[in-house]
Amino acid sequence: MSEQQSNKPVVTRLVLTVIGMFAFGFLMVPLYDVMCDALGINGKTSGTAYRQDVEHIDESRTLRVQFVATRAQGMAWDFNPDAEQLSLHPGETREMLFYAHNPTDRPMVAQAIPSVSPAKAAAFFHKTECFCFTQQVLQPGESVEMPVRFIVDPALPTDVKHLTLAYTLFDVSERMPDKLANASAQAH
Repeated sequence: MSEQQSNKPVVTRLVLTVIGMFAFGFLMVPLYDVMCDALGINGKTSGTAYRQDVEHIDESRTLRVQFVATRAQGMAWDFNPDAEQLSLHPGETREMLFYAHNPTDRPMVAQAIPSVSPAKAAAFFHKTECFCFTQQVLQPGESVEMPVRFIVDPALPTDVKHLTLAYTLFDVSERMPDKLANASAQAH
């Protein structure tokens, strides 16, 4: 048997392995979404526009919305909501302020990533204004109030009485050198 024939099964296995890994990479996003839905974690808020119908505030229901602010590893900022929770009627426009402070001696750029739980409520939670839509730049020692304005759709299933809006704040300074350079130039 020639050396070329003896290598054929190994090469075939390697090619199939590479094809399998490539296919698995494409399946990761749908698998992630299915797992999050099944486990009720990492609810993504609706990215679609929402028009509030003032006549459609459901005053017969009261919901409790809890606010959680966390910092990713390596994020030095202080970050917290104005209040831990609030009550509202579905269809009402409400606002919550979050506070951030950069205690470091350098400008930093941050990005907040939101999550709503339970996951089935995420499609009914509509942010009309949010600090998470853009990166936040803070100079050394600077503090800022960051609003989130939102509406919980009255079509929210009636068994949902408590929602949690959680934000994780990430330091993206190294990924945003242009914003960081502009922030440094404005500080001087």
